[in-house]
Amino acid sequence: MYEDSHTTVFQSALVLTNSTVIETDDLVLVIDPAWLPNEVEQIKQEVDRRQKGRPVYLLFTHSHFDHVLGYGAFPEAKTIGSVGTKKHPEKANILNKIKMFDDELYLHRNYGIHYPNIDYAIEEDGQTLSIGKTKLTFYQAQGHSSDGFFTLIDSLGVFIAGDHLSDVEFPFIEDSKEYERTLEKAEWILQHHPVQLLIPGHGSPTKKMDEIIRRQKGDLEYIRTIRNVVLGIEENIKLDQYIHRYEFVDGIRGYHKKNIEVIKKELGLL
Repeated sequence: MYEDSHTTVFQSALVLTNSTVIETDDLVLVIDPAWLPNEVEQIKQEVDRRQKGRPVYLLFTHSHFDHVLGYGAFPEAKTIGSVGTKKHPEKANILNKIKMFDDELYLHRNYGIHYPNIDYAIEEDGQTLSIGKTKLTFYQAQGHSSDGFFTLIDSLGVFIAGDHLSDVEFPFIEDSKEYERTLEKAEWILQHHPVQLLIPGHGSPTKKMDEIIRRQKGDLEYIRTIRNVVLGIEENIKLDQYIHRYEFVDGIRGYHKKNIEVIKKELGLL
C-alpha cells in the first residue's frame, strides 16, 4: 500500500490490483474499488476517514469486471467513466463475470452487484472536469480495452494510468496499434503534465520519473518486438528474454501467447 497526505493506494492480494482513494479540498475520489469484500470494506472505511463532508466521486478507468465490481458499495457517489464504458454493449456479460467470480470463491458482499451508471462521460483527449478548484484532465487510453482512459490531477501531480505502465505485467493487448498510441500519449503526458506519482492498475505505484519512463519505453518495445518477431524481422529469443523480467511470468505467459495471436490476426497471418 502507498500512502501520503492526500492519497491512499490499496493493493489487493489478487493480481496486485490497485484501488485508490484521493482527497482534495473539494472531493474524495475513489478509483476502481476492488476485489474481495473485506478489501472493499477497507476502502469504504478510508473514504469515511477522509470525507469530512465532501462529495465522493467514483472513477472507473475501464470496464473490465475486476475494476467495476465495487461500484455498488458507494451508492451515493457520482461516477466518472468513458463514453465507451457508459455505452458498453456487453454489460450483462461483465456482470456475469462478477457473479461467477463470487460464486467460485463463495463470496458474499454486503452491497448489490450492478453495472456502473456513469454520470460524467469522458469522450476526448484533454477533456476536463472541475469540481470546486480541483481539475481532472482526461486522455483516451485504448489498446488494453476499447474504453480506457488516463486521468491527471495536476494540483497533486497524480497520473492514474489504469491497466498500463505496470511493473508486474507486460501489456495485455486488445489492439496493438491503439496500445502503441496510448504509450506514445503517455510519453507526451510526462512532458506536459507535472507528474509526481504514477498509479497503475496493477503493481507498484512509483514517484520515480526514470522508472515511469522505463515502463513506457519497455512496453512500447515489447509490442513492436512481437510484431517484428511475427514478421520474421527479429528472433523470438528477444521476446523470451523480455517476459522473463517479470516475477510472475508463469502466471501471465498465457496473456503473452494471446498478444502474439492478436498481432498475427492484425497482420492477416491467422
